[in-house]
Amino acid sequence: MSGMEIRASASLASIFALRMLGLFLFLPIFAVYAKTLPDGANASLVGLAMGMYGLAQSFGQIPFGMASDRYGRKRIIVIGLILFAIGSFIAASADSVFWIMIGRAVQGAGAISAAITAFIADSTREQHRTKAMAMVGASIGLTFAASMVIAPLLYSWIGMSGIFVLTGVLSLAAIGVVLFVVPDAPMVSAGRVPLMQIVKHGELMRLNFGVFVLHMGQVAMFMVLPSAMVQYLGLPVEQHWKVYLPVVLASFLFMLPPVFIGEKHGKMKQVFVLAIGLLLAVQAGMWAALSHPGTHWGVLVGLLLAFFIAFNVLEACQPSLVSRIAPPSSKGSALGVYNTLQSLGLFAGGAIGGLLRQYEGPASVFILCAVATAIWLVVALKMKNLPRRGQA
Repeated sequence: MSGMEIRASASLASIFALRMLGLFLFLPIFAVYAKTLPDGANASLVGLAMGMYGLAQSFGQIPFGMASDRYGRKRIIVIGLILFAIGSFIAASADSVFWIMIGRAVQGAGAISAAITAFIADSTREQHRTKAMAMVGASIGLTFAASMVIAPLLYSWIGMSGIFVLTGVLSLAAIGVVLFVVPDAPMVSAGRVPLMQIVKHGELMRLNFGVFVLHMGQVAMFMVLPSAMVQYLGLPVEQHWKVYLPVVLASFLFMLPPVFIGEKHGKMKQVFVLAIGLLLAVQAGMWAALSHPGTHWGVLVGLLLAFFIAFNVLEACQPSLVSRIAPPSSKGSALGVYNTLQSLGLFAGGAIGGLLRQYEGPASVFILCAVATAIWLVVALKMKNLPRRGQA
């Protein structure tokens, strides 16, 4: 990769990571924090608050992606960051789950994920695009790992309101990065494809369904896991980083070889399918573990490691595949559809996970995730295997 490609990819990945920080800092602590609020005993409402960020994003991803194709990536990204900051400050001043949910909705309204990933695709040559998208995937994974570690610590130091203020300030600072650090990149403006043609594209539909299932399962799991770790591992929330940090760091070591080997030898479909299969095994294992009160702590830790390996592989590969398959002039639109399904998955994970946990018990959450992942596995088995970079 050239110096300009590295600069563009790294700076845009950092902004993408900031967006995900708004979600991930929330996951390991909110279910516990919500119990201190007047309406926090309602698990369904708590689940809606967790998923509202994703729901709001789902309404904005396609319009923001299309607008970035037409009006330029930087302008749209800045607008999204301003909305994210406003939502953060609303949530910081909230004294109920309901008003936190409103703040989360405003945070998510600035749906710039598609514009950022399209900007990365504009800024990189195709033979280096997986590396650039892997930076985004790595930034998401590292943000997730950091959030699992620092969220409980930040919560004990500055509280939930302080965390929201911090994310709002970081969002405003990111505007400077967009304007003064991210280099400009040419866009393909001719020959745009109608949106419905992108929506109905068979290979893109497989990836869109996959990202929905992946993020639904991620959020739904964290409706259950923090409490399970307290129960089975005997760890208070502020010490959960002792599990998350080594597990996530180890997962990166395991996820890199299959991604690079798959790219080098044109075997990304096989890597993709194996990662989904591993994810299915994790969901089934979590269901079995939570169905038996005597589950050993090592089982939960092992399942968490397997989850993060699968998650990181899939998170790194899918946006790159979308950018390769999508028409060059409509990458923003295609990634808008993709990120809409991602956001709907985030919402569904919180909303449905909360309902299942409240009325059917924690183990039922993993039954839902396992069934959805099994369907995804069947869908992925029929996808085409793209050739190696540089091959026709």
